[in-house]
Amino acid sequence: MQPHHPVLAALAAALLLAACGAEPPIPAADKASAPQEAIVRAGDTTIRASVVQTSTLGAGVASQYGIRRAPGTVMLLVAVRTGDDGDESAVPARVTATATDLRGQRQDIAMRELRVGDLLDYVGTVETTLPDTLRFDVTIVREGGATSSMQFTREFFPQ
Repeated sequence: MQPHHPVLAALAAALLLAACGAEPPIPAADKASAPQEAIVRAGDTTIRASVVQTSTLGAGVASQYGIRRAPGTVMLLVAVRTGDDGDESAVPARVTATATDLRGQRQDIAMRELRVGDLLDYVGTVETTLPDTLRFDVTIVREGGATSSMQFTREFFPQ
């Protein structure tokens, strides 16, 4: 079993509760700062994309990711895995992403590889003025050319 990524481990716990029919207890004031995840499955490959305001990350995690902590900076983290839960392996991929606000202003998100131990994730940030609603469009091209895409919308608020 591989060690879990700190943000993904918290997400996994919340998803486990949700899968059991329980809503994870997130106080209303903290909902904007809670990691929010979208999942796509393609065969035996699982793609998870999560977004979080970087100001909610611990200083050590932000440093490990090489990102700046700020309320108006949103981090997109994409994990591409194959295998069963608990015995997943990272899958190399090319990840491209954009974020579009409600006014139609589109920003390309520069995604880069992030290696932590055996894990390989893809991370990028986007700047926004709070409050804001962003639509994320993510395209993942795995080795061999298999392509997946996901689209999801998230809201962000001042803290």
